[in-house]
Amino acid sequence: MRQQPNVIMITGASLGLGKALTLHLAKQGHQLAICARNKKALEQVKREAVTLGAEVLAEVADVSKIRDVERFVSITENHFGRVDILINNASAFGPGPTLLTDYPDEIFKEVINVNILNLFYMTKRVLPGMLTRGIGKIISLTSETGRIGYAEWGAYSVSKFALEGLAAVWTEELTDTGVAMVLVDPGEMDTAMHEIAVPDCDYELMSPEEVATAFDYLIEANPSKVHGKRFEVQTFLKKGLHDEK
Repeated sequence: MRQQPNVIMITGASLGLGKALTLHLAKQGHQLAICARNKKALEQVKREAVTLGAEVLAEVADVSKIRDVERFVSITENHFGRVDILINNASAFGPGPTLLTDYPDEIFKEVINVNILNLFYMTKRVLPGMLTRGIGKIISLTSETGRIGYAEWGAYSVSKFALEGLAAVWTEELTDTGVAMVLVDPGEMDTAMHEIAVPDCDYELMSPEEVATAFDYLIEANPSKVHGKRFEVQTFLKKGLHDEK
């Protein structure tokens, strides 16, 4: 049995996988710090998580902005005393399927900023505390399109390539520190973002709630066991790796 709950930060927690993770981890008894830009939706998720018995800190924040990141992490550290695990979930897709030659310049810039800077700012801000304690995990959501360029997925695909590059550099820099850098490819999920990306989807999708269960192993595993790993959720769940602690 867990001696004490983990303090887990989740960005982009107001909908989709972020919401599913919040509610799933609330049921597991973890202490949660969640953020999103939509105040009303975020407060609803907090109410649901509290009903499940979790202690939840919720802050409205745009984690692509350094001031919001500093405020969110500082409030979390003051409230809980530490951050054990950061889940970098927040992201933006941009317009629906669009050729790069037709991609609006300002939207391209916005998607790149949101999807790359949030990972950079959040990770950089929580690392000092984790390194001081000699333990921690940073779990970032990636995508197959971060390794294989998808036509008409534009800035989203480009940003995921960059995200994987950032994670690769930090993996090298954090070796033997006790802090794990982990990538998770959730696969295609039944979310509002997927509706934008694949508007005429005619195949079965996993639910965010199903994907959230894969995180149990990552949360509980020894950091050294998962450091530098890239997990594909569908394969992960099929192989039953929950027992590989």
